[in-house]
Amino acid sequence: MAMVYVSIGSNVERRRNIVSCLQSLRDQFGELWVSAVYENEAVGFDGDNFYNLVVGFHTELQPRELGPVFRKIESEHGRVRGGERFSSRTLDVDLLLYDDRVLKEEGLDVPRDEITRYAFVLKPLAELAPDLIHPELHKTMRELWQTFEPKQSMTVVDLGIA
Repeated sequence: MAMVYVSIGSNVERRRNIVSCLQSLRDQFGELWVSAVYENEAVGFDGDNFYNLVVGFHTELQPRELGPVFRKIESEHGRVRGGERFSSRTLDVDLLLYDDRVLKEEGLDVPRDEITRYAFVLKPLAELAPDLIHPELHKTMRELWQTFEPKQSMTVVDLGIA
């Protein structure tokens, strides 16, 4: 079984969509490891604040098989595709890491480059798996976070999901 990490974000009906998404992931994959939930401003556009977190779980599915599962969960939560890349969304579920594999194919980018670009991805990942080694950079998530230049304010939000 592979260990995977996914980022989850929402800025439309945030609490409801995050809590429901976690239940959908539990139904599909079983036990989840869940970071704190962080509230932060929208990046790349003017919009309501986001809730973001990172979740880890084991799966027998291959990386290509996970995308359709995540897209289905997003659709069930009202996500509409085809709009602007940086825009409000009910739910965003993205594969960050799949074991220590590096996969660069059309439609599949693992490890996802958002890990080292956005505080709202790296901080919860470093919290959840501080000793996990980035498969391309060969540094732990803790080391990456310690040298990261946060350009965005983030506040922990208690959704009562622990």
